[in-house]
Amino acid sequence: MSHDLVPTAPANVDPDEVGKFDAMAQRWWDPQGEFGPLHRLNPLRLGYVDARAPLAGRRVLDVGCGGGILSESMARRGAHVLGIDLAAAALQVAELHALEQDVAVAYRRIAAEDLAAEVPGAFDVVTCMEMLEHVPDPASVLRALATLVRPGGDVFVSTINRNAKAYLFAILGAEYVLRMLPRGTHDYERFIRPSELARAARAAGLSVVDVTGMVADPLTREFRLGPDVSVNYLAHLRRPAEGA
Repeated sequence: MSHDLVPTAPANVDPDEVGKFDAMAQRWWDPQGEFGPLHRLNPLRLGYVDARAPLAGRRVLDVGCGGGILSESMARRGAHVLGIDLAAAALQVAELHALEQDVAVAYRRIAAEDLAAEVPGAFDVVTCMEMLEHVPDPASVLRALATLVRPGGDVFVSTINRNAKAYLFAILGAEYVLRMLPRGTHDYERFIRPSELARAARAAGLSVVDVTGMVADPLTREFRLGPDVSVNYLAHLRRPAEGA
């Protein structure tokens, strides 16, 4: 089976994936619940983005925003944030939490591809974290991200590598042994190797600026950034400036 990121479905959404996250939406902001790993990952994700593309005053799109953990934290750094997702219940949780916390974030239920057709080049920074491995056609999402960001703008994605170690840590370890995530959260066949991501990004017109690993300590369950991209990793991509 080829794992090149090629189109696989006309509608780039898996209803089972959307339903899975909608069912857990009310617990999105519980750091001790199913989304605890996202809460622990978020300071790393936020710091990585803000260090490479300072967020204050920027127009930022968060694709696959879920309950808004990253969206809110970027807004607190001074960004003008729009979060989009297809999980209606998760978006309701995101909107309510932002209202309760008095954080200015806009949310919308729309696919990245549809928004790209509406407002190409509208954002300085586009993020897409822990989402590519949940859609049938990640290459389609990457093309949308490349369209949505302005020329010279930055795109940040995170996903999971596909190898034996990733299966051991992200599925067997996280879902079955440590129970950090509900069983069935991930499908190993949808994991994406960094080389596959880079190839699809370049095909979409994005250059690869950096790839950095997010490594979990199995004892403390905390994450740190480092060169090991064998399981979770972040990628900084960039749309070339006009005339470049």
